Amino acid sequence: MTNHETLMRRAMHMAATARTHARPNPWVGAVVVCVDGSVYEGATQPPGGPHAEIIAMNAARDGGSDVRGATLYSTLEPCSHTGRTGPCTEAIISAGVACVVAAIADPDSQVAGTGFDALRVAGIEVVTDVLADEVSAQLAAYLHHRRTGRPFVMLKMATTLDARTAIPNGPRWITGEEARVRVHQLRAESDVIVIGSGTVMADDPELTVRHVEGTSPRRIVLSRNGSVSATAKVQPCDVWSGSLEDLLDSLGTDGVLQLMVEGGATVATAFHEQGLINRYVFHVAPIVSGSDIAPGVFVGDDALPLSDCTLVSATALGADIEIVLDPIRKKVGTS
Repeated sequence: MTNHETLMRRAMHMAATARTHARPNPWVGAVVVCVDGSVYEGATQPPGGPHAEIIAMNAARDGGSDVRGATLYSTLEPCSHTGRTGPCTEAIISAGVACVVAAIADPDSQVAGTGFDALRVAGIEVVTDVLADEVSAQLAAYLHHRRTGRPFVMLKMATTLDARTAIPNGPRWITGEEARVRVHQLRAESDVIVIGSGTVMADDPELTVRHVEGTSPRRIVLSRNGSVSATAKVQPCDVWSGSLEDLLDSLGTDGVLQLMVEGGATVATAFHEQGLINRYVFHVAPIVSGSDIAPGVFVGDDALPLSDCTLVSATALGADIEIVLDPIRKKVGTS
């Protein structure tokens, strides 16, 4: 591993700390290595607050170090436009930083390489593509939104070994405590949760973040009749009766980066059949339903061939296993 990679991993660690509070901004981490060898870190603050690069440089100054001639590591291309804050590129140039090492370019139309260009014009050395694949995975939801205009759709389902999502006359929860805490973490990382009206009537879920730190996501119920009981625990919620495509377009325009589908088999199948899922998260419990009538993960005959997906991870959550799959998307122009 090169020194650039070691320090970029440190920046990625900082980025992870901003995952639940930076949105709708990207969760970015930065590290400043000063000429005297001192190292300082930063992570993007909530909207309106400073970005990771500024936090790291300010930390260096507060620590009594000179930023002139320093090397700045950032997981994402520094911004070059004025939004809620000023351009990071101007602050980096004014600080006298000598070199910027970044993992990936920012596909946002307001940046898209102009940050790197501004730094190079100012005489700053720019090194790119350091741990690009890993950072792209860390920023998958943000990158997908900026490239498509739609939120990154993650389907989460709990299932038995025989692919059933409930056990007739059995416990309410299929999975154990660790898996349920993990679900709350996934909720905290999402801007919106979508379920169907059937799940509201059958389970009356709250869909809030309770076991981890984070803000509860906006809740949307798919309902053909356009209503949800005022006493349902999911309230306050929005109700959607239109197409899923239109829903994603609308949410994308609102700046929603990640949508979590946490409904039953009917809603899961609707997203699956239309090819709208960007990530499948299955929590598999080491139990067998043993029932032919218990609901499955999907309804109908449309299967999920493993050849159409790549395995992202398989992680033990107590006695359960979390399996994460990403669909393999064909590149434009391929057959």
